[in-house]
Amino acid sequence: MAKKHPLFRPSLLCCLAGAFLLTLGVSANAAPKKDSTKTSSKKSTAKTTSKKASITATEYVSVLKDGVNIRSGPDTNKEILWTVFKDFPLKVSTRKGKWAQVEDFEGDKGWIFTELINKEKTVIVKVDSANLRGGAGTDHETVADVKHGVVFKLLTTKGDWVKVQHADGTTGWIFSKLLWPN
Repeated sequence: MAKKHPLFRPSLLCCLAGAFLLTLGVSANAAPKKDSTKTSSKKSTAKTTSKKASITATEYVSVLKDGVNIRSGPDTNKEILWTVFKDFPLKVSTRKGKWAQVEDFEGDKGWIFTELINKEKTVIVKVDSANLRGGAGTDHETVADVKHGVVFKLLTTKGDWVKVQHADGTTGWIFSKLLWPN
């Protein structure tokens, strides 16, 4: 069952955003997780030599605007569990009409109206602190120290490193294991 933090989550997000802006002068935008796929195949019968494969990809989305409510069910009359901001990444587990059941980087689940999400790739920092670097590797200078909950748009990847851009235009590289989705 999803944790309920009706007052805690918005105040935590505001506090994190404020602390980040004061400390670094940078705020957050996001990047996506690489799709994980499962493949399965059946061996062909004696009469055919073709293989059938099915692929299931995890769907990640981002939020279109600030102040979007995540609800306990697929209806505007359902309880608001928490509120998210623009570009916040979410994993879609199922869809029901114009609603999507989603999960955030902390494992909390709820429902969002699908007209408030898009396919843009974003990521969020899932650790307490991460170095935003000038290049893909620890041998590059640190551009900024980014805090838990900062969101970035995904630009590109190079090995285990992800090039990201913050909403304020700051770009850099972060080790992918420090981000969600990764």
